[in-house]
Amino acid sequence: MPTISRTPLLGLMCLALGASIAAPARAKEPKPCKPEVWADAIAKFEEEDKKMPPPKQGVLFLGSSSIRLWDVKKSFPDMLTVNRGFGGSQICDSTHYADRIVNIHEPRVVVFYAGDNDIAGGKSPEQVRNDFHDFVEKVRGPQPDLPIIFLAIKPSIARWKLADKIKEANQLIKDDLEELGNITYVDVWPGMLDEKGEPRKELFADDGLHMNEKGYEVWTELVTPLVEKK
Repeated sequence: MPTISRTPLLGLMCLALGASIAAPARAKEPKPCKPEVWADAIAKFEEEDKKMPPPKQGVLFLGSSSIRLWDVKKSFPDMLTVNRGFGGSQICDSTHYADRIVNIHEPRVVVFYAGDNDIAGGKSPEQVRNDFHDFVEKVRGPQPDLPIIFLAIKPSIARWKLADKIKEANQLIKDDLEELGNITYVDVWPGMLDEKGEPRKELFADDGLHMNEKGYEVWTELVTPLVEKK
């Protein structure tokens, strides 16, 4: 009976094992943009607009839950403000609904915050930057010179492990400001970090992600002089 050499088979097994060990861990698949999730929230905004149309040329606040939870009428009592934040949204969601919740109001300036959920959902800093470009193009369709105030993606206790990616996304957007034009970048980080360079606990709600009233006081102080000038 012929002898079967096991050497080639053993070599193949070692190669396969080595390849599996050397293979890098798969990156988290980015959460796809699903604007239909926010259909009810957008419809509610439209119903509110029908009952009491907001004034044109106001200051429109747009973005994710950090905008939705901001009592902008209290923070900016002497300004015409419109809050169109919808919690959990990504930049691409605001882009998708821009015609229905932004452009229809013909704002004199847009204060925008999003990107937090994008990074947490697996998007790369480069994709966040690209999505921001798409957003700017969309909201400026009917108003090419529309001023935009971009609030940098904030540090938070709950997502501190993502801090490096968040900072990279912020920097990529900041690097493109000259190309985009008429966009004011607001660096919220210095006012939200303690002496150790970590998120200030007193600025956050119990979930460590959303801000409390003290947190919004930091943002209001930064934004007020900017919207007054626009």
